[in-house]
Amino acid sequence: MKLALEIGLIVTSVLLVVLVLLHRGKGGGLSSLFGGGVQSSLSGSSVVERNLDRLTIFVGLVWFILIIGVELDIKFS
Repeated sequence: MKLALEIGLIVTSVLLVVLVLLHRGKGGGLSSLFGGGVQSSLSGSSVVERNLDRLTIFVGLVWFILIIGVELDIKFS
């Protein structure tokens, strides 16, 4: 159980970092590097940003739950 929680925590941590870096900030962020000309058509699309926001929030919640699970596993071991 502990190993599964730790692997899940590592995977969600890396995924959360990638998702946060993909968000478009004031300077464009990493998402501007992947698109070039495509970036201009995606930047106006609120659907893409909204889905990225939802995915980031979901992964963040899973990460938080895994943190609590690891803490409880350490506490009761």
